[in-house]
Amino acid sequence: MTYCVGIKVNEGLAFASDSRTNAGVDRVSIFRKMFVFDRPGDRLFVLLTAGNLSVTQSVVSILSRQLGDDSNGHDLMAAPSMFAAARIVGSVMREVQDRDGAAIRAAGVDSDASVIFGGQVRGGRTRLYQIYTPGNFVEATPETPYFQNGEVKYGKPVLDRVIVPETPLMDAAKCALISIDSTMRSNLSVGPPIDVLLYRTDALAIGYRASLEADDPYLSALSEKWSQSLNRAFRSVEEPDWPI
Repeated sequence: MTYCVGIKVNEGLAFASDSRTNAGVDRVSIFRKMFVFDRPGDRLFVLLTAGNLSVTQSVVSILSRQLGDDSNGHDLMAAPSMFAAARIVGSVMREVQDRDGAAIRAAGVDSDASVIFGGQVRGGRTRLYQIYTPGNFVEATPETPYFQNGEVKYGKPVLDRVIVPETPLMDAAKCALISIDSTMRSNLSVGPPIDVLLYRTDALAIGYRASLEADDPYLSALSEKWSQSLNRAFRSVEEPDWPI
């Protein structure tokens, strides 16, 4: 399985993704789900992928091969805006599905895939999109400033309670990691290494990028402190005054 989260706040963008892929309890592998295409000083794009691995790898491979070659309109480096770049990613997703989707499904395998896509093009603003299997997409808004893909349910509550456009970028990063930690605690198909990327609005370059292993000191401390804090919060709530 997979869990990825992208967050858009006023200060910038925070991305985090796990690296575990499994097709059964004895077929567990590590595949990165975060991909970056950038030209410092001009643009930065981040993709977080989920779903059918062959589909998402094909999408990323096509986008990578087309960099600097806009003969078919798939060059992210030629996109004049984030919206245009999202349309390119959606178009490639649709192309891969048209070519391979039917054969994948005929083999009894789900061909669905999705991409969280965010970044900034010089002269434009930071934007964050969720791109779906058919290539259509929606954009993050002040009311919905984050997207998830993969195993989304366990990490959603903390995002809903914390993330607003005014949330500081470092708090958004912390919230993303807590969201992933909550998912790993409840679902063994999501696991490290955890890839993290932070981008500050108008920087037009990566702010911070790391891959956190299971024994990373900060990741371990965050998990322990979050568990302790939840237990303290639980105990602080009065018991119901119900006769039994």
